[in-house]
Amino acid sequence: MTRRLLIGYLSLAALVLLCLEIPLGFVYSRGEREQVVNAAKDEAESVSAYAALSLAAGRAEQDLPARVAHCAKRIGGKVVIVAASGTMLATSHPLDTSVSGVLAHRPGIAAALRGTSTVDVRTSTIGGVEYLSVAAPVGQEARPVGAVWLTVPTRTVHERVHHVWLLLVLGGLAVLTAVAVVGFAFARWAGRPIRELEQATHDLAEGGGRFTPVTITKGPPEVRSLAAAFNRTAARLAHLLASQRAFAGEASHQLKTPLAALRLRLENLEPDVAARARGSLTAAVTETDRLARMVEHLLAMARLEEHAAIPAPVDLGAVCAERHRTWQPLFAREDVSLVLFAGGVAPVLAVPGAVEQIMDNLLSNALRASPPGSTVTIELRMPAPPRRALRDSRPRWVDLHVTDEGPGMTEEQRARAFDRFWRAPGAPKGGSGLGLALVQRLAHASGGEATLHAAATSGLDVVIRLPSVRPPTEGHGPGTDRPRTGRRREAPALPA
Repeated sequence: MTRRLLIGYLSLAALVLLCLEIPLGFVYSRGEREQVVNAAKDEAESVSAYAALSLAAGRAEQDLPARVAHCAKRIGGKVVIVAASGTMLATSHPLDTSVSGVLAHRPGIAAALRGTSTVDVRTSTIGGVEYLSVAAPVGQEARPVGAVWLTVPTRTVHERVHHVWLLLVLGGLAVLTAVAVVGFAFARWAGRPIRELEQATHDLAEGGGRFTPVTITKGPPEVRSLAAAFNRTAARLAHLLASQRAFAGEASHQLKTPLAALRLRLENLEPDVAARARGSLTAAVTETDRLARMVEHLLAMARLEEHAAIPAPVDLGAVCAERHRTWQPLFAREDVSLVLFAGGVAPVLAVPGAVEQIMDNLLSNALRASPPGSTVTIELRMPAPPRRALRDSRPRWVDLHVTDEGPGMTEEQRARAFDRFWRAPGAPKGGSGLGLALVQRLAHASGGEATLHAAATSGLDVVIRLPSVRPPTEGHGPGTDRPRTGRRREAPALPA
């Protein structure tokens, strides 16, 4: 807003200056031209009258040379007097024989010998006189006895005109500078309420619903009305978000205790239940466990929405290795192999604790979907960027792949897999339908993305893309992007 107001002020000031200074410059140039022309004509008429008197008194040879030299010195130009026969009577400067012989044939002198005064004026592009000569008849115009030819230099006129134009340009620049300074101060003052409103909007967006009310006593009526509407909208939004978080958190906390008590009672009933009812009891315990996991996921989402953390550097390889060691015994108990291809990758930016929760949810889903004897693979990759300009400001990425050999999902199922409480048809019992939704929320909070792809082994390939800490301009190093000419070399699998 400040820039637009300043551009508007400067444009208006420049338009006013152009409308004033350009006509002023041309008026001054024309005035200087007319002044020089009139002065030259007056000088020519004065010399003509003196020459007529000298010729009439028969003293032309004695008086005219001195008079011509004096006039030429005063005007800084040249003066020539020609008789009616074409012979030169007097000159202020020596002339070549070839020039003096054709003086009577010059257009201005010839016209003066016929009784007509002439003025030859040529103007430059800015209106200053470039060349000026005046010819006047000597004696009566009906029967002139000679002619006076006067040439005036125009360098001084040029310099004065150029000097005035330069002063006009410098004055215009000075005015524009003053307008820029004053306009910038005024634009900053006028845009201060808008900037406060903008800052409050950013605080509301980044503060997770917490905001500071905007002062509504500044600025024009439209801005004050906008600030009041923003305060009402932000207060209502903050109240709704707080109510939603409070409900999710309180409901989840309130459900944990009865769920734990329900599971304990079901386990205590196991010795007294008949053999034919054991299946129903096991199913009830399984559903209780699923409901407990759902409550834990709800709590995790509520904490994620309530405490919007800032992403920080995380050693993704170390986290994957640690989760691999933690989950390895559980996979071995289910006869499923868990393999890690860590390689060397740069640290990533992620919300603290997000990578651990993402890994736990993905490995839990993969373990439930994997049949005995299959393999679940954890792999870290740094995708090669497309060929672009050498200087690229877009961040590099690190991809975390968790691939299983289970039944997989169709394309329609993969499109809905991140919806809350959605479970694929035929999915193993015990899932809450919130694991992948939580994974996606954690990836987005870290500045990344979560996607699902069909694996080459007919299973599911979950890809978590996180931004790399290494800047794009940094040189190549271990695990950085390099041109690939063949098959990617994978790091050796860690031992079980």
